[in-house]
Amino acid sequence: MQTGVQILTGFLLTVPFTDRFADLDHAQRTIYLCVLTGSVVTTCLIVAPAAFHRVLFHQRERHWLVSAANISARVGLTCLAVVSSGVVLLVFDIVLGTTGGIVASLAVLTMYFTLWLGVPLIARVR
Repeated sequence: MQTGVQILTGFLLTVPFTDRFADLDHAQRTIYLCVLTGSVVTTCLIVAPAAFHRVLFHQRERHWLVSAANISARVGLTCLAVVSSGVVLLVFDIVLGTTGGIVASLAVLTMYFTLWLGVPLIARVR
């Protein structure tokens, strides 16, 4: 997950330097900036537990580290689902139009939440 979101962030950082970026309308540029910001926040959340561990190594803070890493990972996963659906929204909006972008984005978001939240909750109930 960490590598994937870092690659996504790196890719998004290059987009404004492409020739096609000038063709984006105001709404598409807004989506792009939201997705880029979300990707950077997601990277920060997913990498945070490593930083926590480095700073608190051998400081007898294991309980706090495990709890904080769990929260950071959960929020990071949520952000990753939102950012991924945002990227799909942007690409489909450019290729098919706004309606296609919204439909594709909602489908991706539904898939993430079904697999990442629904399936584990069903398994927990069983």
